Amino acid sequence: MTGTLVHIPVLRDEVVAALAPRPGAVIVDGTFGAGGYSRALLAAGCAVYGIDRDPAAIARAESLLAEYPGKLTMVPGRFGDMADLLAARGVTAVDGVALDIGVSSPQIDDPERGFSFRFDGPLDMRMGPDGPSAADLVNTLPEAELADTLWRYGEERLSRRIARAIVERRKTQPFARTGDLADLVRSVVPKSKDGIDPATRTFQGLRIAVNDELGELERGLEAAERLLAPGGRLAVVTFHSLEDRVVKEFLRARSGNNPAPSRHLPGPAAAGPAPTFRLTDRSGTKAGEAELAANPRARSARLRSAERTNAPAWVLGEAA
Repeated sequence: MTGTLVHIPVLRDEVVAALAPRPGAVIVDGTFGAGGYSRALLAAGCAVYGIDRDPAAIARAESLLAEYPGKLTMVPGRFGDMADLLAARGVTAVDGVALDIGVSSPQIDDPERGFSFRFDGPLDMRMGPDGPSAADLVNTLPEAELADTLWRYGEERLSRRIARAIVERRKTQPFARTGDLADLVRSVVPKSKDGIDPATRTFQGLRIAVNDELGELERGLEAAERLLAPGGRLAVVTFHSLEDRVVKEFLRARSGNNPAPSRHLPGPAAAGPAPTFRLTDRSGTKAGEAELAANPRARSARLRSAERTNAPAWVLGEAA
């Protein structure tokens, strides 16, 4: 499946500016999706490695590959493995890494992928072809584990009530469709005053669990740290507080900006490994009014960016 529609991703111009592209620079688009960031980076004269675990995203790159022959290389796989994926292609250092965390618009808008409660489709939610689906989790997880999943990843206050209702219903009829699950959740969760669908947090929690999104994000940040050359840029767009917290805490630690244990007893400045990043935007960037008007999905997006120093990447387990 290919397409010719030019997709404009959230905060595209801000991401490109944060990466400071130059002709000949090598950039990793770790979440290729519909190719919006890659297209802008290729237009700036960069060579781009596009990574995606979704075979449909790899297929969508066909027209872009033809438009920029020799400049775009598609790499099937997870962005958390980017250092190994590129090393296998002889690339050990790059000038930039862009990550757009979460589900892509083509995935959300395809009912057959099962990501959205706005359409009825198979209860799948997998970004790639492997692993258990959302239906597998909903129909097999013990009640307490299911409730914990919805609470931890969906921040759903009524997770126990929802899990109890799911387990009771699946005794007689397993869940197979997104519409069925959404209706069940709506039957036990009151409508909120803000107009958000009662099924929103349940679907978010399941999707994050199915795809191990937070674990993948942590692995991706560490891989980018190993792969970026000194002066290279990292730009990460997140869409909810769980993701943003992971990025914020990673960059705060890696830039030497962790808070001191006490204002009366500050920690020694030289403690821990040397900072591997310099923050280029301390508070993060959000979409402007024009983008919000054109794309409501940008409402919760936040971009955080940093520049790689020449310090060696931290060894797992080290702390500042």
